[in-house]
Amino acid sequence: MDLMEYQGKDLFRHYGVPTAPQGAIATTAEEAERLAADFGVPVMVKAQVLAGGRGKAGGVKYCPDPQTAGARARDILGLDIKGHPVEKVLVEPASDIAEEYYLSVLYDRVSKGYKVIASVEGGVEIEEVNAATPEKVIKRDIDPTVGLDRATAAEIIDAAGFPPAARDQTIDLLVTLAEGFVAADATLFEINPLILTEQGTVIALDSKVSIDGNALFRHEELAAQQETGGGEPLEVEAKRKGLQYVKLDGNIGVMGNGAGLVMSTLDVVSEVGGRPANFLDAGGGASAESMAVGIEFVLSDPDVDVMLINIFGGITRCDDVARAVLDALAQLGDPRQTIVVRLDGTNAEKGRAMLEQAGNPKVRAGAGMIEAAQTAAAQVA
Repeated sequence: MDLMEYQGKDLFRHYGVPTAPQGAIATTAEEAERLAADFGVPVMVKAQVLAGGRGKAGGVKYCPDPQTAGARARDILGLDIKGHPVEKVLVEPASDIAEEYYLSVLYDRVSKGYKVIASVEGGVEIEEVNAATPEKVIKRDIDPTVGLDRATAAEIIDAAGFPPAARDQTIDLLVTLAEGFVAADATLFEINPLILTEQGTVIALDSKVSIDGNALFRHEELAAQQETGGGEPLEVEAKRKGLQYVKLDGNIGVMGNGAGLVMSTLDVVSEVGGRPANFLDAGGGASAESMAVGIEFVLSDPDVDVMLINIFGGITRCDDVARAVLDALAQLGDPRQTIVVRLDGTNAEKGRAMLEQAGNPKVRAGAGMIEAAQTAAAQVA
């Protein structure tokens, strides 16, 4: 689960991480102007979307007075930032920036632990800094069973070259950030930029936060705040339906029972020259009902020109899958896409016989995974 900037800052404040002066959300230009007048100081108007690059896209503006805040909010609301329409803006008092830094704590899948990344080159994408001047990006693995103490935090901040004016405050902030990261069951706590103000205070000016979705049952207050408008529309809809779905950029829809099998299917489709349109895991114990829902959902994607269903029957019986395929086609009428079905395992022969006896020209059988992938790829070649 990803948080928008204003939500991330609220979470930072909850765990004691110093942030920019608290602002408020506006959904209209009039609200933004009123908030700016209430603050009585120059403000920033910032697009709230689940995407980076807001500043480059014109989604972050300095406003010296309320009238300008209203005008800039009007410009930003409705703006498309990397495919995400802006529906709300954050209006907050502007901060006087002396220097900008970068700081993050994240879950590292390679080391299977935590990683701290620090740099004195903040305000730009950390990937750009790492590519141009990798020596300015310090990365340190943290053992999750030990955690991050102040001595280790000091080593990281010193190695990154933080100036004396920001050093001690940043060390304390990093320790607090790491503690909050663990408490929130997060996979990412990123501050870019972390700033030193003209008054000599180190604060988080921005936030990028991701929470482990599997841990949301421990954070009901966060789950209730989940923003869905910024995501890929099909993924948002899939989540509502309880489907394990990821949108990809190809034209061959893929569904299987079990994440490992689906991942293997994606690889095989690519190897035979096809382009997968999605990842959809119907689950190891997929029922006929869940299969029918998944089939209908994949075929609803206008980018999908053919669908490949790859099932290994264990708990899931292949005759149930065959029945689900035929029922889904009956409900859909006459979909334009062909469905290639590969069945193996429990009642596989019975399932294949059911599909053959149905005689539906929209259904093709594939005895093996490679053959099925080749058949699917041939449909869109």
